[in-house]
Amino acid sequence: MTLSVLEPAAPAAEPVVTSRVSLVGRTRAGLGDALAEIGVPEKERRMRVGQLWNWIYHYGVRDFSAMTTIGKGLRAALDERFTLDLPEVTAEQISTDGTRKWLIRMASTGPRDRGAEIECVYIPEVDRGTLCVSSQVGCTLTCTFCHTGTQRLVRNLTCEEIVAQLMVARDRLGDFPGRVAPGGAFVPNDGGRFVSNIVFMGMGEPLYNFDGVRDAIDVISDNEGLSLGRRRITVSTSGVVPQIGPLGHEMGTMLAISLHAVRDELRNELVPLNKKYPIAELLEACRTYPGVSNAKRITFEYVMLKGVNDSDADARELVRLLKGIPAKINLIPFNPWPGTKYECSDWDRIERFSEIVFRAGYASPVRTPRGRDILAACGQLKSETEKLSARARLMLDQDEAAAAAAVAAE
Repeated sequence: MTLSVLEPAAPAAEPVVTSRVSLVGRTRAGLGDALAEIGVPEKERRMRVGQLWNWIYHYGVRDFSAMTTIGKGLRAALDERFTLDLPEVTAEQISTDGTRKWLIRMASTGPRDRGAEIECVYIPEVDRGTLCVSSQVGCTLTCTFCHTGTQRLVRNLTCEEIVAQLMVARDRLGDFPGRVAPGGAFVPNDGGRFVSNIVFMGMGEPLYNFDGVRDAIDVISDNEGLSLGRRRITVSTSGVVPQIGPLGHEMGTMLAISLHAVRDELRNELVPLNKKYPIAELLEACRTYPGVSNAKRITFEYVMLKGVNDSDADARELVRLLKGIPAKINLIPFNPWPGTKYECSDWDRIERFSEIVFRAGYASPVRTPRGRDILAACGQLKSETEKLSARARLMLDQDEAAAAAAVAAE
């Protein structure tokens, strides 16, 4: 497959802001609130919520008129007040390895809001299809090896905006019953789905958007809709220790820790959050993570940086630190990005590191880099967003300047 880029159309001087809001991404309670707004009696709402839920999340319909189990009057009332619109895909890139990256613009909330832009990535594999979703616009953690960390934090994504990323992916892939994607994909006959796993490893720190992530997981894992089990959802954190226990209690997902160093002084540099929550505190939170067991191991992510954290001594110290924690260690070859000071460890060094960890009894797979050619690999999400955003801002600024000049000339 060759690299494919869909360039965005030139933006208008001002975004179109509709008075109707989309119901896509809402929780059951949120759908109930929508029904209350249009006067549906309380005793009827639970049934109607169930109907909406099935049509929106199981079938992925984009038009109220397709909801044939709902009366025409209610469909008309819903259509007058709400939409089933998905966020706009302003650019799509397809890697030579099949990885897809979407730049998604969320709906505008006012005349001066041009809509937040985020990236999410779909990674097809032989036995699964994994969607990497974002939880924030930008990031506040400034991890020095991560491209996303060089982008300022704009805001948290809402529950609806997080769920919408999965809805966009399934829509683009033809991953709803009876739906065919532009490329001809369709839902497998065995009842499976192309998107079978979700990882919160995109833009942002999920545990700094705890409520939004929790509510989104409730929607995604509901077995009457999108139906992704919580064991197929992984939340990755750089180490927000106070929220790790609540994550297990309230969300019950798989946990991944962005560790990357075995000494506080180095991790302070690579992951500055470590200055607030050092390694010892982080690992203690992992030992007491609700439900942790050999059947529900914690994944420790470790990016391999040449001459920085990849020595035999580092590998042995990693084994010592993780003693007693049901874990697997995901070794990540560093994915370079423009301006970085780091290099990826040599392959024989990565293999030697992996061998030491494996002989100590830990699974230590080396993650195959995916989507490097479109900057969609781990730690690379940012540059296309910023490039396109800058272009959009320039064009909008030019339009505004021209409009101002025209007014002044009158």
